[in-house]
Amino acid sequence: MEEVPDTDIVTAMVADFNAEYPDITIEIEAMPYDQMRDRIVSSFLASDPTFDLIIVDNPWMYDFASAGFLEDLTSRISSTDGYDYEDFSEPLRTIAEVDSGIFGIPFYNYGLSLIYRADLYEAAGIEAPTSLEEFGTAAAALTTADMSGIAMQPQKGYKIFEEWANYLFAAGGAIQDADNKVILDSPEARTALETYIEFYNSYAPENSLNWSFDESLRAVAGGQAAQMISYNWMLPTLNSPDGPAGDLTGKFKVAEVPGGKSVLGAWYWSLPANSNVKDAAWTFVSWISGKEQATARVIAGGAPVRASVMNDPDVWSQGFGEEYYTTVAAILEDAMPLADGPNAEEMINVVGEELNAAVAGQKSVDAAITDAATRAQEVLNQGG
Repeated sequence: MEEVPDTDIVTAMVADFNAEYPDITIEIEAMPYDQMRDRIVSSFLASDPTFDLIIVDNPWMYDFASAGFLEDLTSRISSTDGYDYEDFSEPLRTIAEVDSGIFGIPFYNYGLSLIYRADLYEAAGIEAPTSLEEFGTAAAALTTADMSGIAMQPQKGYKIFEEWANYLFAAGGAIQDADNKVILDSPEARTALETYIEFYNSYAPENSLNWSFDESLRAVAGGQAAQMISYNWMLPTLNSPDGPAGDLTGKFKVAEVPGGKSVLGAWYWSLPANSNVKDAAWTFVSWISGKEQATARVIAGGAPVRASVMNDPDVWSQGFGEEYYTTVAAILEDAMPLADGPNAEEMINVVGEELNAAVAGQKSVDAAITDAATRAQEVLNQGG
C-alpha cells in the first residue's frame, strides 16, 4: 500500500478483522508511490508472488487487467451476500471494469477539489468560485505581500497534468473522446493553459515551478497561500487537530473545482492472478470495503467511495460534517480520469512534460498543446 493516511487507518482496523477471522494473517507493506508499480509487477511475474493482495492506481488498471495479472472479481462480488457493488460511485466503478470484467474494488478516491481558507473568503466577501474567471477574481482578492492567492503544482509530469486538466474541463475541453482518441489539440486546451500560466505568474508562490501537492499543502497549511486545487481528502487532514495546520485548523472548506468537473484519481483493492490465497484475500477485501467497515474507515478520516457512506447522517456527525461529504459526492458524480487505455501512466507523464515546458517559458502554449496531443496519442497507440 502507498504511504498515505488511509493506509494507517486500514492498518489500525486489522485487529478488528482478526477478531472475526483469526485464521487469516494480514501483513501490510507501505511504501512510497514511486516504488510501488515496479514491486507489484515483479510480484506478478514471480512463481511465488510477494503480494497476495494489492492496491492498484487507476492509470495501471487497464494494463494490469489486459495482461492477465489481475483476478476477475465479478463472481466473487455477486456471491458475497449484502455487498451492494452498485453502491460504489459509478465513475469509480467504471475505471476497474475492463473488457466486461471487474478487476478492482474502489478503496480510495483522489477526486480533485478546491480547498480554501473559509475565513479569508468571508473577510473578502467572496464565495467559492464556479468558473475560471471567478477563480482568478478570488485569487487576486486574496493575494497580498505576505500570502499567495493560489498554491499550485506545476511539477513536470503527473502533477501538472492532474491540476491543469481541471482548468481544461472548466474551459469546456476534454482529454479523450468516446473512442479514447486523444482530443487535446483544441482551442479549449490552449485557453486552459494560457489561464493556468497567467494564474501561476500572478498568484502562485515564487519559484514554485517544481512544486507538487506536498509543497502546496505545506503552503496552505502554513498560511503562505489561501487555497489550492488538491485531493478532497486533504480537508480532513487540514482540519484535524493532529494535522499540519496548527492555529489554522478548522478554517478550511472544500468545494467543487471551478467549472464543476473534476479530475478523478482512485486506488483499488485487486487480487493478483498468481496468488495462491485468493479466498483469504477476498475475505479481507469484502470485509474492509463492505458498508460497515467502509463507514468506520471514513469516520476515522478515510476517503469515501460508497454513496451510502457519503449520505449517512452518522458519518456526517461523527466525521467532518454534512457539507464535506455531500460535496465529495457531487465531485465524484461528474469526475473523469486523466487517461483511459494502454500505457495510461506514460501518456499522463508526457502530457505533463509539455505543460510544464510551457509554464517554464520553454515552449509556446500552441506548441506545447500540439506536442502534448501528438505524443499522448503515440503512447496510447504503442500499447494498443
